[in-house]
Amino acid sequence: MSFAIGVILFAVTLLLSVAWHECGHMWAAQATGMKVRRYFVGFGPTLWSTRRGETEYGFKALPFGGFCDIAGMTPHEELTADERDRAMYKQKAWKRLVVLFAGPAQNFLLGFVLIIIVGLSFGLPDLSPPPTPARVAETNCVSSSIEIKDNKQTQSPCAGAGPAAAAGLLPGDEIVAVNGTPVDKAADLTPVIRESTGPIVLTVERDGRQFDATMTPQPVTVTATRSDGSVETQTYNMVGIAYDAPPAVKDYNALTIVPGALVFTGDLFRATWDALLSLPTKIGALWTAVTGGERSLDTPVSVYGASVLGGQAVERGLWDMFWILLISINFFLGMFNLIPLLPLDGGHMAIVGYEKGRNTVRRWFGRAPGGPVDYFKLMPITYAVVIVMGGFMVLTLTADIINPINPW
Repeated sequence: MSFAIGVILFAVTLLLSVAWHECGHMWAAQATGMKVRRYFVGFGPTLWSTRRGETEYGFKALPFGGFCDIAGMTPHEELTADERDRAMYKQKAWKRLVVLFAGPAQNFLLGFVLIIIVGLSFGLPDLSPPPTPARVAETNCVSSSIEIKDNKQTQSPCAGAGPAAAAGLLPGDEIVAVNGTPVDKAADLTPVIRESTGPIVLTVERDGRQFDATMTPQPVTVTATRSDGSVETQTYNMVGIAYDAPPAVKDYNALTIVPGALVFTGDLFRATWDALLSLPTKIGALWTAVTGGERSLDTPVSVYGASVLGGQAVERGLWDMFWILLISINFFLGMFNLIPLLPLDGGHMAIVGYEKGRNTVRRWFGRAPGGPVDYFKLMPITYAVVIVMGGFMVLTLTADIINPINPW
């Protein structure tokens, strides 16, 4: 029951995020003197509507988004007498840019507000954690085998002291070198231990003094079962050290949440930008998932897939993950819409920028401003973008149905 509630709630919050995006366009257009004919949540047949002033507001039957109809967004629309002077394409460049950017800005604003709420309620994950230091948190015995399935790890029973404990290592010890080679983080130490063929010497610092500890790593058979049922087995060497990793979640109070939220927002912007740039490279991974291969955790998800993840988070009581997922999608939605391709907001912004730059150059040479860009000439490119985006959405949805992501 909680899963179904979570799925529905997440789908509704996504719809509201899109509606909020369109509110940005509407409010900015109204504030700059443009005419907003209609503002609707959903598509298809109208379920309900009302008129306030010159704008019709309402809901439509298909809850797959929303739209804001601004008079004269392109020069090819039919305009009434009262719309001709207020047509969007006739307005100053800065007004048009404000209206176009206001939609993505609403997603960023909503995301930031949610970051503050989540940070105060649950804390925020560290998106740029420092490297795990080569500091011993605890020592333990070494299992002879480890099985990994569905992202869960099961170890065989073990007893006694592991090689590290037998060599005298204690919690709090700093490992500063392995076989004479300096190390400053766990990532430098782990590969040497795994690939060792005999005894190793760890240089340890404790209470301001250093000493060498010699130990022989024990082999561990690691069996990983992939989502397609295939099994991979490897053998690693381990010594039974758990490292003192930095906390994955940072807690905040009323005094620290704003600077913490700003840092988190900056990290999320960088992560979103990287994800956006990597989208074309994910097509192969999605195709692999659709055709029976393993589904990578970093592949994109559809609205359906995101809603399922939101439902699973609620089912497990992970409300912080529910809201972080919604925040991430809002940032992605805002940034994706800024791509300078039609029919996205960024495409319209690029046209405004082109017209402004062209007219500036014409003015330098004493020429009159040029006319508005002919959108009909850009239709082939627009159709190509829509087809590519549609194909990508279908591929992502298919992967979410056939081979969903399982981060749990």
